[in-house]
Amino acid sequence: QVQLVESGGGLVQAGGSLRLSCAASGRTFSRNVMGWFRQAPGKEREFVAADSWTGSTDYLDSVKGRFTISRDNAKNTVYLQMNSLKPEDTAVYYCAAKYPSYSGSVYLNSRSYDYWGQGTQVTVSS
Repeated sequence: QVQLVESGGGLVQAGGSLRLSCAASGRTFSRNVMGWFRQAPGKEREFVAADSWTGSTDYLDSVKGRFTISRDNAKNTVYLQMNSLKPEDTAVYYCAAKYPSYSGSVYLNSRSYDYWGQGTQVTVSS
């Protein structure tokens, strides 16, 4: 089993920045894909960003150039740096992991992931 714990959410004004962290523990594998998803009230969960052990990344179009996903393998932690935040970024952000993943591809579909964190609230005020 793998446990994922997110942190770093909070309330920020439009134009501000936040960095989310997701720490993995348990039976982790170095060959993995880590993803960030978000869910706003009344909306479906949507893909935000993903990072593969090969270095491949992908982003939701609306966050490209503003959000950056990165990882620290020594700490089993993945980050989501969010800059130039907008009110429409307000949502609960979830970390997800696919363990193991041998292809090296990133996955945009939430059903591709095996483990999920509990979520962290991000609220952007206008």
